[in-house]
Amino acid sequence: MKKRTLGTTGLEVTSMGLGCMGYGDAIERKDMIASIRAAFERGVTFFDTAEIYGPFTMEDVTGEALEPFREQVILATKFGMNIDSATGKMLGGVNSRPEQIKSAIEGQLRRLRTDYIDLYYQHRVDPNVPMEDVAGTIKQLMDEGKVRHFGLSEAGVDSIKKAHAELPVAALQSEYSLWTREPEQELFPTLEELGIGFVPFSPLGKGFLTGKIDENTKFDASDNRTKVPRFTQEALKANQSLIVGLKAIAERKGATPAQLSLAWILAKKDWIVPIFGTRRIDRLDENLAAESVHLTAEDMTELDRLSGGFEVTGARYSEAMLKMSGL
Repeated sequence: MKKRTLGTTGLEVTSMGLGCMGYGDAIERKDMIASIRAAFERGVTFFDTAEIYGPFTMEDVTGEALEPFREQVILATKFGMNIDSATGKMLGGVNSRPEQIKSAIEGQLRRLRTDYIDLYYQHRVDPNVPMEDVAGTIKQLMDEGKVRHFGLSEAGVDSIKKAHAELPVAALQSEYSLWTREPEQELFPTLEELGIGFVPFSPLGKGFLTGKIDENTKFDASDNRTKVPRFTQEALKANQSLIVGLKAIAERKGATPAQLSLAWILAKKDWIVPIFGTRRIDRLDENLAAESVHLTAEDMTELDRLSGGFEVTGARYSEAMLKMSGL
């Protein structure tokens, strides 16, 4: 796979990464391990997870999957949610106090079966902890060799600038896709100005942009999408017009809607590295093939117009998720 560099700190990763999140409690451990290792075999060396996924479950799964070739991959995880570091009990909201970060990372290193984390993201900005304290704590962990690069997730421009002034931020992670384009407005100029990479999660709109989901799709009760307003039956029906247009362009390009959606992101900026999640090998192969889809300037204009002229029905998070995340 081709390589890209995130930020000015020299963090080189593959052009796409695998998001190791899983949905709810229905994760099949062996399937997730198999998909992570299959991604590595196909050239992917960038893997992303978080303390809160489970909690703890996906860090443990990812650690087991990557242990045989740890030194050949870039491993990212996240801190900053209010979790009991000993038990994994969710306490609600965010927590980036220095003592919480230092406690969290010890468990994370153990679960991930490693001595260091390549990219350590603050999962959500904590309004009660000055960014100077957060960055200062990460700097200490870097000095100890436990962290190599600092990242932020779902942070706004002010928080990004404060963090970067204290410690170079290698990457910002946020949602971005053909139906979530808000980062273009304020974040992109700031990231470009400061030399910070961008790692979009949900580049396929949590599966919607694959063209395989409609108002008749039934989700398992443990699937997080059952709590997302965009995935109600009414919203899925209203949003299908975007898929109709996407499928038409994809057919003309000899690609699938998923491949076209990823290729569009890759063509936006050379410092953008999308991460997608899947436990299916056939979907993994389909998504990775997006790297070979060539989009002309005319194709990009057409896709921009299609998504830019479309008003998405439904919010990307529920009110409860927003409150829990501190957004």
